[in-house]
Formats: sequence, structure tokens, C-alpha cells
Amino acid sequence: MEEKRAQDSGAFEEITLVNDAGASLVFRGRVQAENSFYDGDSGTLTVQRLYVTSDGHQAYSVVSGAGASKERRAYIIKREGQLCRINNGLFDVTINAADLLTAVKGLCGLQDDAGQAEFLGEALSKDIAANE
Repeated sequence: MEEKRAQDSGAFEEITLVNDAGASLVFRGRVQAENSFYDGDSGTLTVQRLYVTSDGHQAYSVVSGAGASKERRAYIIKREGQLCRINNGLFDVTINAADLLTAVKGLCGLQDDAGQAEFLGEALSKDIAANE
């Protein structure tokens, strides 16, 4: 219960995201959003967390596990003007924010000219369907 109040009040704490693809990512921040879903066919539980850092950036973690196996991935995303820097603890990639959004829309099966409401609505409907 106390952890919930800390998130609501905007309190930041030191967070370490263990990362199988590179170094662990350490920052001060708090959980902004969380989602989990279970794939009954593969027996895999996936937990996704989005964090906001104390310096205004985002961090994203994905943990998937089935039985004794577990895969952990983590990223820090920094918006710098029209660019996004994405770091996974091993590589630092810089991409134009508009190009990144186009790629995400393509991965979601949306047209490049899809508006924000359509993009978010489609993503939410797929998320709800996956959790049913």
C-alpha cells in the first residue's frame, strides 16, 4: 500500500532494470504504466513497465517467462528535439522521432497517416483482445 502512495505522489526512487541484452539500467524514477498478459499456447507470461525518470526521460522494461526460463529487456528513451536516443545497456541508437513513430505504426498494422486517436485506439483494442 505504501508503494502505491509513493507512485501517486510522484516520488522517485532508485530503480535497477536487469537486462539480458546488455548492462543493467540504473536511474531514479517511478512506474508510469504497467501491463501484463499471458499466452496460453506457449505458457508465457509477459510483463511490460513504462517508467518516467527524474530527468524527464522514459524507461521501458519487458520481462517474459515460461517455466524456468526468463528473458529480460530494458531500454532508456531520451527525446532530444526531433531525435530519440534509445539505449539498451549495450547499444545507443539515435533515430528521428517521426521515423520511429512511422515504424511503430507499421508494426501495429496502421497506415502512416493514422492520427493519434486511431493509433491509440487500435493499440488499446489489440491489448484488450490479447488479455481476454
